[in-house]
Amino acid sequence: MDLTTRKLEFIQEFLKLQSEEAVSRFENLLNKEKENISAENIKAMTEAELNARIDQSEENFKNNRFKKSSDLFSKYE
Repeated sequence: MDLTTRKLEFIQEFLKLQSEEAVSRFENLLNKEKENISAENIKAMTEAELNARIDQSEENFKNNRFKKSSDLFSKYE
């Protein structure tokens, strides 16, 4: 059975539920799963990556490759 079919069958069974408590438990489970997925997608930067970004930013600033915040704000006013 493919994933789409499983989801549809789950939805059909879910819609038959009459217990508010059961629906709440499923909501909590769904929210926890969404949090886990979000946490998995966030990858911490290593110290070396952070230092490389800092070095690049400083180099850009020295070479006048930056925009002032006032320029950015005026663009969107």
